[in-house]
Amino acid sequence: MRYQGQSDIEMNETGIWQVEQAAERLASEKIDFIYSSDLKRARQTAKIIASKHNMTEAIHESPLLRELNFGDYEGMIFSQMDRKYRLIFSADPSWRSSGPHVRVPNGESIADLGARIDEFIETLEQHKLEETVLIVAHGGPLQVLICQLLGIGLERWWQIRLSGASVSILETYPQGTSITLINGVSHLK
Repeated sequence: MRYQGQSDIEMNETGIWQVEQAAERLASEKIDFIYSSDLKRARQTAKIIASKHNMTEAIHESPLLRELNFGDYEGMIFSQMDRKYRLIFSADPSWRSSGPHVRVPNGESIADLGARIDEFIETLEQHKLEETVLIVAHGGPLQVLICQLLGIGLERWWQIRLSGASVSILETYPQGTSITLINGVSHLK
């Protein structure tokens, strides 16, 4: 897996196929608002899904939904990072077990990402409970968003696994948030 982070790249053919499958999966779902990261791959995803709902002009882009800034790791695969940055990925304690304040060299920490997502949640709070909001983002921001909506500490972000083009459904209520579906990928088979 290559850590793209905030590199503004387009999707490859596999990614486009996966998103088309996700769009078909979501075609019958009610969607009132669409938010997307402002990075190309998320914007492409949002447009493909929105086209099934005649909402391509209604996508709200937000830099708050960008992937974690991987700094010196941008564009590397895990094995390259492990050799170059053993302290972060293979030392004891590692990046994941050291907590959300460990910052990627010249990049962000999970806590930094959490602050961005907190700001985005303020936008979500402006919606009515009966509205369905589609959020198209990247693994890191979505993992953190799920943690924050469920009241799970950011030190647990890595325990939520989300595949590319997966569908997760969370329902919010005045009392809190519940998960209806997480990492749904049956449409990708």
